[in-house]
Amino acid sequence: MSAWIKMISDGDADENLMKALDFARTPHGTVDNVMRVHSLRPSTMTGHVVLYRACLHDDQNTIPMWFQEVISSYVSILNNCSYSYSNHWSNARHLIADDKKADLIESALKSRSLQEVFKGVELEMLKYAEKLTLSPSDMTKNDIDSLKSAGISDGEILEVNQITGYFNYVNRLLNGLG
Repeated sequence: MSAWIKMISDGDADENLMKALDFARTPHGTVDNVMRVHSLRPSTMTGHVVLYRACLHDDQNTIPMWFQEVISSYVSILNNCSYSYSNHWSNARHLIADDKKADLIESALKSRSLQEVFKGVELEMLKYAEKLTLSPSDMTKNDIDSLKSAGISDGEILEVNQITGYFNYVNRLLNGLG
């Protein structure tokens, strides 16, 4: 365990914290540090887990899982959050299941030359995520209209918005607490 604030281990957890930790456990039975950092305030851990699962693991999402992870990775690159980038790029790479393609995508994300690998809907979603991350006060209705013109549904616009918003939140959580 590592953070700039105290994190409570399972062995030292009270009943309330243990309930939150159990809710936050991965399928492998572990609790990622991004969740455990909330151990001093179990209610924020529970809220974080609910938000994460709603943004990235909801059965109603229509953006392909691999691309959800690409958006997550790109926002984390833009925020210089190596912890989040490392975890979510690993997921994206696995889901892409083509090392050559994954290498090209990773290079484009890191160099912010998205148009070298993406076009159409994917490019527009990434451009939206970039602007929302770097210049949120500059967002206008025209940004949404551009997404719609590219053929992106309102539901998918909401998905990319929520993924972007979530990763801006979690990147700041991670960068701010070590």
